[in-house]
Amino acid sequence: MNDDRSEAKWFKSSRSEGSANCVEVAWLERDRVGVRDSKNPNGPALTFTPGEWDAFVAGAQDGYFKHP
Repeated sequence: MNDDRSEAKWFKSSRSEGSANCVEVAWLERDRVGVRDSKNPNGPALTFTPGEWDAFVAGAQDGYFKHP
């Protein structure tokens, strides 16, 4: 899928403290959520549906992705 990111308003977590090593998120057109690496803003971005994004965030909050 080729989502247009040219007009996206990217943002970082309020906990990023201005660091350049962050994940950025944007609400894209066509009901998509974009995720990119702040160190490479012109590089590739992942896109998710709102349901996929919600499931990822819930899993992260629940510790599902913690390394054993």
